[in-house]
Amino acid sequence: MKPAPFRYHRAPDVEGATRLLAELGEDAKAIAGGQSLVAMMNFRLARPRHLVDIGGIRELDRLHRDAGGGLRIGALTTHHTVQTAPAEVLGAGFTVLRDAMGWIGHLPIRTRGTVGGSIAHADATAEWCLLAVALDAEFVARGPRGERSIPAADFFLGYYTTALDPDELLVEIVFPRPAPYAALTEFAERRGDFALVAAVVDLDVEEGTVRGGRVALGGVAATVVRVPEAESVLAGGGSFEACAAAAAEAVDPPADASGSTHYRRGLVRTLVRRACEEAMSR
Repeated sequence: MKPAPFRYHRAPDVEGATRLLAELGEDAKAIAGGQSLVAMMNFRLARPRHLVDIGGIRELDRLHRDAGGGLRIGALTTHHTVQTAPAEVLGAGFTVLRDAMGWIGHLPIRTRGTVGGSIAHADATAEWCLLAVALDAEFVARGPRGERSIPAADFFLGYYTTALDPDELLVEIVFPRPAPYAALTEFAERRGDFALVAAVVDLDVEEGTVRGGRVALGGVAATVVRVPEAESVLAGGGSFEACAAAAAEAVDPPADASGSTHYRRGLVRTLVRRACEEAMSR
């Protein structure tokens, strides 16, 4: 299929983009790599009357460590840029980000798709959404009223819905701390497809002993979810198997043509245990 008719606008900078979004209203959508939006437009699942192209705003294509040891990623940074970033930028504390990029689609998608686009699209199984929630990321948004920071925990509101206002642009993703004992794993029917279920585990490890951690799941609800029941098991010194069982028991995944609720719970149990083991092996 072909998309519904739309008008194309090219933004010269962030201010120009937010001005266009404000002027054009809710009928406008920002587009960068277009790996998600264009597909939805082709199927007429999205019908924006205006597209604001932000792909040429070079200031949003950056990846660097800040003075506090955190990682700052510009919204137009591609998945491939993260995957191939040098060790002095990511380091051992952010190896999970590099490894997670291998789960995203295929190479052509990773070279065009952007970090900000994936997050703004807000698919509940998207790797960047999971990583952001699990690792306590913050999102920097800019609009006509200025700039604000939105915690990942407050950003995702529902299916493909975020806390961004229609005239705001996501400009930066901030991971405030290293996560040396974190891992992401997922299951899809074919390599490169969107995951049926995905899991991120970020362990707190002291002198070789797990003291706690964070568990985030995708594909079990309308948004990425943290699982406090599984996290309590880790904090109490429970086994990885017990953590995985608690995670599976705590969620109520939707059933669809790809799998039943029972099947997805089984995937949760397997993936959480696998992510715990991989994280600890780091």
